[in-house]
Amino acid sequence: MSQNKVGRGLAKAVGIDIDYRTNDEPKEFIDSAAASIQPVADPYYEDEPTLREVVHSILPTGESTLSYIRSLFPFLSWIFHYNLIWAFGDFIAGVTVGFVAIPQGMAYALLAGLPAEYGLYTSFVGFLLYWAFATSKDITIGTVAVLSTLVGTVVQRVQSEYGEDTFPPEMIARGLSVIVGAVLLFIGLARLGWIVEFIPLVGITSFMTGAAISIAAGQVPALLGITGVKTREATYLVIINTLRGLPRAKLDAAMGVTALAMLYLIRSFCNFMARRQPQRQKLWFFVSTLRMAFVILLYILISWLVNRNVNWDSSKAKFKILGTVPSGFQVHGAPTMNTELLSALAPDIPATIIVAIIEHIAISKSFGRVNNYVINPSQELVAVGFTNVIGPFLGAYPATGSFSRTAIKSKAGVRTPLAGLWTAVIVLLALYALTSVFFYIPMASLAGLIIHAVGDLITAPNVVYRFWQVSPLEAFVFFATVILMVFTDLETGIYFAICFSVAVVLVRIAKTRGRFLGRAKIYRVSAKGNANDNGSGNETTPLTSRDAYLPLDHRDGTNPNIRVEVPYPGVIVYRFSEGFNYINAGHNMDILTSAVTTETRPTVLNRYNKLGDRPWNDPGPRRGKTIEATDDRPTLRAVILDCSSVHGVDVTAMQALIDTRNQLNRHAAPDAVEWHVTGLSSRWTRRAFAAAGFGYPPAKSLEALGGESQLKPIFSVAATVGRDGHDGHDANEGVKTGAEKIRVKDEESIAGLDDIDRVSSSVDNGNGNGGSRVRSTDGLPTKVAAVQGVNRPWFHIDVTAAVESAVASIEGRLDTGKVH
Repeated sequence: MSQNKVGRGLAKAVGIDIDYRTNDEPKEFIDSAAASIQPVADPYYEDEPTLREVVHSILPTGESTLSYIRSLFPFLSWIFHYNLIWAFGDFIAGVTVGFVAIPQGMAYALLAGLPAEYGLYTSFVGFLLYWAFATSKDITIGTVAVLSTLVGTVVQRVQSEYGEDTFPPEMIARGLSVIVGAVLLFIGLARLGWIVEFIPLVGITSFMTGAAISIAAGQVPALLGITGVKTREATYLVIINTLRGLPRAKLDAAMGVTALAMLYLIRSFCNFMARRQPQRQKLWFFVSTLRMAFVILLYILISWLVNRNVNWDSSKAKFKILGTVPSGFQVHGAPTMNTELLSALAPDIPATIIVAIIEHIAISKSFGRVNNYVINPSQELVAVGFTNVIGPFLGAYPATGSFSRTAIKSKAGVRTPLAGLWTAVIVLLALYALTSVFFYIPMASLAGLIIHAVGDLITAPNVVYRFWQVSPLEAFVFFATVILMVFTDLETGIYFAICFSVAVVLVRIAKTRGRFLGRAKIYRVSAKGNANDNGSGNETTPLTSRDAYLPLDHRDGTNPNIRVEVPYPGVIVYRFSEGFNYINAGHNMDILTSAVTTETRPTVLNRYNKLGDRPWNDPGPRRGKTIEATDDRPTLRAVILDCSSVHGVDVTAMQALIDTRNQLNRHAAPDAVEWHVTGLSSRWTRRAFAAAGFGYPPAKSLEALGGESQLKPIFSVAATVGRDGHDGHDANEGVKTGAEKIRVKDEESIAGLDDIDRVSSSVDNGNGNGGSRVRSTDGLPTKVAAVQGVNRPWFHIDVTAAVESAVASIEGRLDTGKVH
């Protein structure tokens, strides 16, 4: 009590009116409203949420802490059920992916500007660690083309600015991996994975398409053996310089073009045979999957036959070959980190993080939907982050999920994330046993492999056409992003894709147009029989009818020939289309104000005695003209706000609504305007509206509204659930269910109700939107209560209830002549 007094004293000292809401709420009216329904239903008083509730709900408990720790290691939920059947499926999938990961890892390391062995280091660490943190059985973490290209761009930029001797490529790549991994690990541990939803699908697909085009264009010079082309320049420059350098093509072109052609021929042949021989579809899948390993081995053999006399000197080869690949792990230990390196890497960290996130999450979600499981984005970021933090200690550079290897792993029949261990074993064997073979890999063949791999990242025209069908504006974003990436670089492309997509959403929210609703009588009919039943195909059986509220302008696609009428003269129903917040508050209120002042007239047509009293923005008729004494438009009686799409509001939006209410109240003065709100689904939003004076008739406006005796609130009531878990329906009520809603209104007086016969019941059979109405209390469930708080009589569950409540009050005032 003393603390409360101290708090009130401090509030008064600084000028805070704690009781402003209490003084404005009509307590006697609310009490009499509650008393009016007690003969039929139990009143319910709505409590407002408090900050204490929120704090209590987010404070960790012992159970929640234990659940969080368990969620960090998802393998605990399935590892104890592991069996031989799962092990066999994982073995096949893991080994299959391993044969693909080896050539891809070495090729992608070259994209990153690193020696080929770094791709094997990165792949090994990703396969080894991911399974313990995985929520996806399909995805594989390792080297990927887009992220590797971005790392290569970072390496080139840092070395050009700081010098090649200051920061070697390996130091830059490993340092970048640690930083990116730490950020991703923090996001995952903090369970902030929901932020990935800010990156739209169109942004992802456009970036991947642009990146694939850039990567493929950059590999064409190596494919043809053309030297002197700067492949890190803008894509259009790479294409132009490659075309200019075609006369300089060398023998490498034979090794590159034929390898690329063979990769596509094998895949096409296998797909064709899989369609011709469905019973052997699995066999042809594995043949197609191993095409990369087969082509690389074939061209290693050809290269060895041509260059077997170079005596391990790659410079003497007839065409460019990979050269010496050290055996085992040559790099181990903590990566070098210092403030100078952090400063050098800082500009590229956001883009690298974004690319790592979108590739991994997009792939894991996609395959989760295909294979009927749900991934945890936060936990996936933990896995990616942990891999990138630990990987550099063994020489790895930034890694994330790979689309191609994930697709292969899924089709190979993987059963659990443990399949990654088998892939790690294959990569480890390659590191220790096959490095001497890798010496003869033609660089042109690796370029062909990269082009073949990134070709699958280009979005198919049919998908882009569907983008156009769903959202033409986003189709424009797709093409704009791809074109921009062709003329700039990857970082600019990803930033543009995200920023432009966010801008589109913000503009869409800011310029959304609410709809003014009218009432349409809806009849449901059922076709009876069919056209072949002796001409009775057109016979229909009428069912119930109900009121539905549709846009008056029919811009929602409803039949424009349907008759939609204003629910009642002077009653405006406005539906927010896409939330109500500071971005679109002004736009929505301008639309509402303009429509109200156009469709309704001021209650007092001429409220100014002298010309000089009129404001500048309402100058009236020109000098010598008279003011029209009649206006056929109705006066404003009530405004109903349909907030079904409003899930949160802010101070700016509520202030705009308050200002609009004051403006329209002046428009209707000396009469008052009823403000009804429907569809509020959040307790905090309801609290915000109530704090702004909505949800109840203001005490100071009761007289203008006709007094308590003329206000006729309508309360929706429903069957309650008893202590035994059963609802309040009587056993003899037949098919009646607890979903039936009863609106009770006092037809004579809201106060002093002492006879249940003076209560009118409107029973909505089925959905509560109108229908057959029974004007008695017969058939009510044995125990009913108000659905919403009686202390908020102007909050309603639907538009129908709001319109009925407003019309009842308006007609009551008209009958007594208490309105102008």
